[in-house]
Amino acid sequence: MFVIAPLLGCAMAPSPTPAPPPRNDFVAPQMIAESVSPQDPNRVALGRLLFHDPRLSKNRQVSCNSCHVLTRFGIDGKATSTVWGAQSGRRNVPSIFNAATHLAQFWDGRALTVEMQAGEAMTNPIEMAMPNEAAVVEAISRVPRYVEMFQTTFPGDDQPISVRNVGEAIGAFERGLATTSRWDKFIAGDHAALSSQEKRGLDVFMQRGCIACHAGPQVGGTSLQKVGAVFPWPNQADKGRLEVTRFEPDRMVFKVPSLKNVTETGPYFHDGSTSSLEVAIRLMAFHQLGLEITEAEVYAIADWMRSMTGEPDPRYIAAPELPPGG
Repeated sequence: MFVIAPLLGCAMAPSPTPAPPPRNDFVAPQMIAESVSPQDPNRVALGRLLFHDPRLSKNRQVSCNSCHVLTRFGIDGKATSTVWGAQSGRRNVPSIFNAATHLAQFWDGRALTVEMQAGEAMTNPIEMAMPNEAAVVEAISRVPRYVEMFQTTFPGDDQPISVRNVGEAIGAFERGLATTSRWDKFIAGDHAALSSQEKRGLDVFMQRGCIACHAGPQVGGTSLQKVGAVFPWPNQADKGRLEVTRFEPDRMVFKVPSLKNVTETGPYFHDGSTSSLEVAIRLMAFHQLGLEITEAEVYAIADWMRSMTGEPDPRYIAAPELPPGG
């Protein structure tokens, strides 16, 4: 019998060195299935266009969809991203699907919402590389259809076209990028949604203590934790949240990713260290819990994780025809 609601408080398996308690920079949400709040259809329609529009980048070739490819579960499939000017990014691209339910965005948690994340990406020098916010406003203002849509969507603003409103529109669209899987049916009470092998994988996952960080219906996305809590992570080049806060305890602290659609979103981890789900499970068991788990346990967990794959609505993610201009 599986009791899913608490999803925490499971006994941790012993490890060679006691792992520190999970670190929470934010208050985790209640562990119940999240609902997608209805969004303003005008914002969603505008956001869908902007998400796909490369005119929001310096070289007019990079859009949000260039890295968060909607037909690939919101990733680009590379270890680390290739971004503006063919530069190699330092971090793996996290999936944008279901991301609006997370406590923060980016691996280092520097943006609290998808709206903030979208606004920052446009002027990030290794993402879309627009020189400043004025350049974003100018690019949009050259497209007559956008001028009309921003005025309709943000009628109370003295300056409807702004980076903030671009983020608001893209965020409204991204909030609809939610997937429902057999896992969601299971936590909603349909215990027949998982096979006996998948239930065994969930049982191992909980007994081994993985659920202490990968909590909630998204199985993650609710906290920031140190990677390498027991044994140091091999790649120490990226210092994680330390680079944002300059607070030494934040060294190697990253957002715990959701495991929704995990079988479709490799390579894994902030540095894209492996494309193998089974290897990723072993690495987490060793570095986070100090455990070497059996092959049977690894494959049972992997089988359970496959139950979390949910296909997005193809009509919602279909690429739109962009308005002319600019």
